[in-house]
Amino acid sequence: MKVHPGHEITSLQYIFLLTGVQVGVAVLSLPRKLAETAGTDGWISILVWWLVSMLASLIIVQIMKNSPRGSLPDWAAEVLGVWAGKTIALLLTLYFCVLLYDGLTKSVLITKTWLLPNTPAYVITVLLLLPTYMIARHGPRIVGRYCELIVYLSLWIPLVYLLPLKQAHFIHLLPVVKDGWQPILTGAKEMIYPTLGMAATFVLYPYLKHKEKATAAVIASSSLTMLTYLFMTLICLVYYSPDEIAEYNNPVISVLKSIEFRFIERIEVPFIAFYLTIFSLVWIPTMYLATFCSSWLFARKDIRGQLQILCILIALATYFYTPTLYQNLMMEKILIGFGLSVEYIFPLILLSFIVLYNRLRRRNC
Repeated sequence: MKVHPGHEITSLQYIFLLTGVQVGVAVLSLPRKLAETAGTDGWISILVWWLVSMLASLIIVQIMKNSPRGSLPDWAAEVLGVWAGKTIALLLTLYFCVLLYDGLTKSVLITKTWLLPNTPAYVITVLLLLPTYMIARHGPRIVGRYCELIVYLSLWIPLVYLLPLKQAHFIHLLPVVKDGWQPILTGAKEMIYPTLGMAATFVLYPYLKHKEKATAAVIASSSLTMLTYLFMTLICLVYYSPDEIAEYNNPVISVLKSIEFRFIERIEVPFIAFYLTIFSLVWIPTMYLATFCSSWLFARKDIRGQLQILCILIALATYFYTPTLYQNLMMEKILIGFGLSVEYIFPLILLSFIVLYNRLRRRNC
């Protein structure tokens, strides 16, 4: 499936697309998970995994430089044969569908818990799928513009999170590396799930308007993701005591209760409502990516039919079965293993193959 001239995305849209797919509902509970594993040194675990994820992103970019005008299935079909392309397209379709379903169901659970406890899950899902379809059907350019808009509209959020610092105790962070590096490296594993989504480059790279800026773009995207998680984690670590933070399932939401305004009683409620737009940066792009790959698999040029089918299947699945919080955590563990295979192991193997293939081709020439 070749790139159409009207669907190119800018470097900034590309950065926000990748960051949006990575920064999702996981940010709400990440400070607690890091504190349970690495204590108050959990913020260092973010920096450690940032280097790993950025290296993985650069490997994916190096792979896609071999296919500047087509997605990864296009390259595989051209070099290895049609069935290799179809196999990779199927793998990416399944992976993006799991990412999509995980991000959407987690957002539905958050909405039911904090905003609409008496509304059925399938009703919330349908309400979220309607704008998703309207945006995703127009392709990567409109999805990229949507991501760019949401990022600009979210620039005020860090300023609000600075307000709890009046009651913060920075001494909680000291001493640094108090228990050695083993807890920090163990805590880095908690960053696998929050940073999943780099595989979007396998599809989005051909749409990048200035491909020579791809390396700088993925570095900027990984750094922006890292700064987001680092900021939220540090705010929670200095506000809560090392023992207290473990008592809150979503400390990023709970810390908002310390902020008081005369004109609003529960400030966390409108924040969660706005967070849904940020969380939509996970399921809207991945819905497009999943339907792109499935359309490639079935040799369809128009993704709208695949998009409609996927929306109907998700709505029906939610009507008959809504995962509980525990089942959602189990799906998260499955997604971690799937993500490690698709975004870390597979690109490393593929890059090794490409290097060997190019050397053999030059030798034969």
